[in-house]
Order: sequence, then C-alpha cells, then structure tokens
Amino acid sequence: MNDELPRPHDCAVVGGGPAGLAAATWLARYRRDVVVVDSADYRAAAVEHSHGYLARDPQRPMEFLQTAREQLLGYRTVSYRRTTVDAIERLDDGSFLVRLADGDELRALRVVLATGVVDSCPELEGFAEHYGASAFHCPACDGHDAQDRDVVAYGWDERLVGFAASLLNWARSVTVLTSGRRFSGDEACLAVLSRHDIELVETPAVRLLGTRGDLRGVELADGRVVDSSLFFFSVAHTPRTDLARDLGCRIDDDGYVAVDENGATSVPGVFAAGDVVPGLQLVQVAAAQGTAAGVAVALSLQGEPGSPLSPPAAPDAPGEVEAARP
Repeated sequence: MNDELPRPHDCAVVGGGPAGLAAATWLARYRRDVVVVDSADYRAAAVEHSHGYLARDPQRPMEFLQTAREQLLGYRTVSYRRTTVDAIERLDDGSFLVRLADGDELRALRVVLATGVVDSCPELEGFAEHYGASAFHCPACDGHDAQDRDVVAYGWDERLVGFAASLLNWARSVTVLTSGRRFSGDEACLAVLSRHDIELVETPAVRLLGTRGDLRGVELADGRVVDSSLFFFSVAHTPRTDLARDLGCRIDDDGYVAVDENGATSVPGVFAAGDVVPGLQLVQVAAAQGTAAGVAVALSLQGEPGSPLSPPAAPDAPGEVEAARP
C-alpha cells in the first residue's frame, strides 16, 4: 500500500445513477465521508421522460440526476469524481484501494457498487435518432404510451414472447421482428404468439422511419414497411460486474451481483445496488436499493474510527440495521 495515501474515506460509491446517488445521500445524512466515482455513462442518457416515480411523473432522467447531484453535494462530507474505476483491491487492513482511470487512487472502509448494466441496442439505421423518444427497452416503463397503437417488439430469443405479449396490455397490435435471425423459441412459444395474433417476421430490418418523436415504421430489406409508432427491443443487457467479480463477490445464475436485503454482497465491506443486482430495473427500485445500502453501510461503521470528516465513532451495538427501522 502506498504510504502517501490519505486516511480512507468511509465509503466509495462506484456509480452516479439513482442507486449510487441515493446510497451516497444517506451516507451523508449519517455524516459519513463518502466519495462518488461517476463515469457519467448513464443508461437513460437518451431517454426524454421516465414515468411512475411518485410525485415526479413524468420526469426528465438527466434533470433528475442533475438535481440529485446538486443536492448531494450540499453535504460537506461528500466528494465527487467524474471518472471511472479501473480496479478495487482489498488491503491487509480490511480497507479498499480504489484505482481510478485518471491515475489517482482512493482508499475506503466500505464500497458500494452501483455500476448498472449495458444495453445491447439494435444496429439499425435511424435507431439512435429514435432511442429514448419512440424506441425503448422497457415495456413496464414506457408501455403505457403504446395504448391503441401499433408497435414493434424487436428480438429473437424465447424471452421475447413474454416481452411482446406484455405490450398487449396497451398496444393495438404487436409485430415481432427478428431482423433476419431465426427465432429461437420452441413450438410452445410460437403457439403463444399465434394465440395473441402477434405476427413473427424474420426478414432483416434495415431502418427506422420518421423523425425523432414521430416514428412511422420499420423498413425491411425486401422493401416492406411494418407500420409502427413505437419500437421496443429486447436484445441483451449485461450487468457491469467486473469489479464485483474481481473482489470475489458471488454472482447469481443470471449474471447479477447477489445481495441480501440490505445490499450486502458475499464479501464483507462490499455492497451493491441498482440494476447490477437482481430485481426490477426501475429508477424507483434502484433509488430504494441505494437507500438501503447507504443506511446499512453507515450503520456497519458504528464503532469504527473513520474519516476525520465523519463524526466520532458511535458505540458498536447489535442490530444496527434494525435500529434504522421505526
């Protein structure tokens, strides 16, 4: 360990989305010294509106994050770094060495991983223009706007069956486009699509038509146009688990970081929250998970000497997390 490193922060939060900012906010409420490392690679960067957040429906995701950052930085024990984390190493004294892409290093007594997921997007002409306005990856988030409209569900594996069928909660019609790939579902999957009058088209798709906010359809390689005013896709999304894996955290069968109800991973001192852990991938769920992790980290530090910015160590006591409950 570099002897010139400063005394550790109480916690390093990796990720500046809803989960990471919520975790940091609650650590700050406990007057803990927390540093947020934010890559600014936000999943919802192109999304114009998100929905369903109590008292904030609809809201602009980037404005939401900006407000959250501004309010978080109003706490004197919070610092913020706009960079990425290259590696995290557990040191002999139980603290963590966080190596940043800008060459700097941090130490922390605890770590919260709120690294999110990476979506695989369709490689179609015009997709980027429509993404976040008429093209979405989440029926639960944006399906309400499909009411009485013709929509496309884009993908090719068996998971698309439930994805496409769920859109019929709102949509007038759903057409599945596999973009030239052979649909991998079995006869039972095909029967579900048929029962719900969901057309399956395996002809390659070429481009999305119309201007942003006014999708007119999807053009196929044979010249046909599938009429559609909304485009939903289910290709793949990959949790960002490299740091968790390197630390030895348990990863579940679906590739997410396994945590308990307080966000604790299988590695002592390491917590995780948001889309990188199992569960619904909704902004309000991510914020709630971040809150739970932040409170749990703060309470886990009771009895330990921490950063000079933090309050004197409180007496250690059993049932710390339960003490936060009314």
